[in-house]
Amino acid sequence: MDRIPLGRRHFLKGAATLGAAVAAASTLPGCGSLIGKRNTFDISLAQWSLHRRFFSGDASPMDFAAITRQEFEIGGVEYVNQFYKDNLSDALVQDLRQRADNEGVRSLLIMIDGEGALGAPTEADRKQTVDNHKKWADAAHALGCHSIRVNAQSQGSYDEQRERAADGLVKLAEYCEPLGLNVLVENHGGLSSNARWLSQVMETANHPRVGTLPDFGNFTINRETGESYDKYQGVRELMPYAQAVSAKSYAFDAQGNETSIDFHRMMDIVMAVGYSGWVGVEYEGDRHSEAEGIILTRDLLRSIKG
Repeated sequence: MDRIPLGRRHFLKGAATLGAAVAAASTLPGCGSLIGKRNTFDISLAQWSLHRRFFSGDASPMDFAAITRQEFEIGGVEYVNQFYKDNLSDALVQDLRQRADNEGVRSLLIMIDGEGALGAPTEADRKQTVDNHKKWADAAHALGCHSIRVNAQSQGSYDEQRERAADGLVKLAEYCEPLGLNVLVENHGGLSSNARWLSQVMETANHPRVGTLPDFGNFTINRETGESYDKYQGVRELMPYAQAVSAKSYAFDAQGNETSIDFHRMMDIVMAVGYSGWVGVEYEGDRHSEAEGIILTRDLLRSIKG
């Protein structure tokens, strides 16, 4: 999936404003979801949804594509680098690609953690972090992915962090551009969970390969103080730059609705900007088993899709 051209961003900003009106209208008495059956999206599976199974050794990360297709009937996968970092090689990547091809599963992106801060205070440290990410970009390219998902950690004042994060993202995007890869930032704690700040990072970076991966649930800015950003407003502000979406879920009621996130409202916001890409199931709760949580999230998305 190609990155949205910069000119398109300004159109999408207007669409996002319209989306706010759409989302507000959908909450009025007598008004149901405005998605209806006019929009479409594909459903993928984030590997983190099965982190307990993989970390415990109950399943091999090499079987992720097979599990995704055979157990959950899902056709797209989002890898997590933590499960492959100890033995990453060209042979391993080719094996993963072959397994995905055998199952008819699309490899979409790699979520990268633990490789340094792209917004590090010094230019040298930012360059080192970019270098650390290159092997994962190469792997994503070999897998046939459209993106890598990165973090925008930084230090300093609000403005300093914006400038530093944008600089690191652009440096990485310059490496990824010839590979046909997008560099997507997830709201993932700290200032990155402040959607206004992250939107400003996107504008400062101003690069056609730099975008966002809005996550429905990661809007806690400071765990110690409890400071958080409104999740619906946050997704609304990040969608104009989105090239992937994470449907984070934690728990469900007897009717199959997520108990802390209004998925219908969220998907109205997602669809309001014309998004028609992949929406990743990312179950992170403990009330249901991993398999149950994945199925509940998948089925809720399917019901919204119509």
